[in-house]
Amino acid sequence: MNLLPFVQVQYCYDYLVNQIPVALLMYSHIPTALVALIFGGFLYVKTRNLASGTLLVVSLFFGLWCLVDLASWFSFFGSDLTMFSWSLADFFGLVFFLFAYYFLYVFSTERDLPVWQKLFGLALLLPTAIWTYFGSNLSGYDSNTCEALENSSVTSYMFYAEGIILMAVVVFCILQFRKLKNKQKRMKVLLAGVGVSIFLGFFLASTLLASYLTSSPTLSDYAYNFEIYGLFGMPILLIYLGYLIVRYRAFDVRIFGAQALVISLVVIIGSEFAFVTTVTARVLVTLTLLLTAFVGLILIKSVKREIEQRERIEKLAGELGSANAQQVILIHFITHQIKGFVAKSRNIFSLMVDGDYGVLPEQAKVAAQTGFDSDTKGAQTIQEILNAANIKSGKVTYAKEAFDLTGLIAEIVKDLKPLADAKGLSLTTALTAATFTGDKGQLVNAFRNLIDNSIKYTPKGSVDVSLHQEGAKIHFEIKDTGVGISAEDMKNLFTEGGRGQNSQKINVESTGFGLYIVKNIIEAHKGTVRAESEGEGKGSRFIVELPV
Repeated sequence: MNLLPFVQVQYCYDYLVNQIPVALLMYSHIPTALVALIFGGFLYVKTRNLASGTLLVVSLFFGLWCLVDLASWFSFFGSDLTMFSWSLADFFGLVFFLFAYYFLYVFSTERDLPVWQKLFGLALLLPTAIWTYFGSNLSGYDSNTCEALENSSVTSYMFYAEGIILMAVVVFCILQFRKLKNKQKRMKVLLAGVGVSIFLGFFLASTLLASYLTSSPTLSDYAYNFEIYGLFGMPILLIYLGYLIVRYRAFDVRIFGAQALVISLVVIIGSEFAFVTTVTARVLVTLTLLLTAFVGLILIKSVKREIEQRERIEKLAGELGSANAQQVILIHFITHQIKGFVAKSRNIFSLMVDGDYGVLPEQAKVAAQTGFDSDTKGAQTIQEILNAANIKSGKVTYAKEAFDLTGLIAEIVKDLKPLADAKGLSLTTALTAATFTGDKGQLVNAFRNLIDNSIKYTPKGSVDVSLHQEGAKIHFEIKDTGVGISAEDMKNLFTEGGRGQNSQKINVESTGFGLYIVKNIIEAHKGTVRAESEGEGKGSRFIVELPV
């Protein structure tokens, strides 16, 4: 590489000032880098976690990139400085691109980046690191334009690598947003993802534009001017993160978000004093700085009040939650006790019906049978309420074993056939062989509930049960000619306590928890359950799909 040890100072200085005002160049680089370093450093000191650590690395390498890019403009200090600083820019840029993705992953998942992704990032960075070390990313120095000459192959690689990382950020953000169910977590991922995408997108777009314009005969002298606009993606990212901290308590640093935003604005505006020259400009900057500081203090105080109010509300909610928890425990205790009493009387009635207390008069025997049936239904109702409470509190566990699902369905239908026969219903089955791995006991409850419901809510006609396997799914269906489901009832069908308007007229023992329990059991097995009906009086279909 043939380097000029020092270029003509006045010529390169004149060339620079004819391209871009030095004050604008300084203002676009120094305050932006300072704000990023203050924000990242302050956040890391406050939290010291992996997310803030990766963001600090992004801020550090972004600051280094601003430093070497600024140095490369000052070619009047010598070609050696220009070549040295210019050669480092690509490496620093790619490092903060990689760590921006790293930060987004850790912030969104609250887990460290997988090893294979770290290795992929290292492999992506390695060529640029080697080219930078050996100086092969630059091919020479143009003393006419006071600029380094870039190796086009190396530059193209950098653009492709940064493009891959930007695409990975966007794809990850979309996948994570779709994966999460919690609305607040989805908004945090969305805001962080958009902020990182804008930051990297601005930077990549500006450097691509600058590279493209170097080949233009009319704009080549001003091509690199466009790079400075890419720097303003960083303040946008910090604004997004500041909003996340204030609105969603990201990083759990509470008031810090408002403080960081105000400090950043004060630094950016205050730095203008280094570049303005007229008295009028200095007065305007002073007024703007004072107004920003005043408004900032009001903002910090209002955010502090909001946080204090939120904490009081959460404290009150916690106290109410504790009271509710005690209430749930009491309900469990009472329900279990009642279930024990019902079970004892049921056993007594059972012994009476079976003749263990001697031969009963026919009238007494009928009364004992009625008592036995009533207690059986009472025990089932209590168990249904307990199951719903356990599901809601997350106490239900599911075992896994392979079993014959077809045989299980056939057994349930056989047990429930007397109920259908008593109502004069046709109960038919169309079952093909299917084996499933899951909690057999829980699934018995789910399928029994569905078939029992169809029988109960079908005054006349038929109930048809089918089971077959379609590819990677097991398809179970119950079709009846019963009372049907209105559009209004359909909305609450699988919810806790979700009884239909007319359900208790037909089934007085309905608790409204049956289908809620069914839904939770099926979904715990990675399946789905849904209902279909053309309306009241037009029957219904319940469809369950389970993965093989």
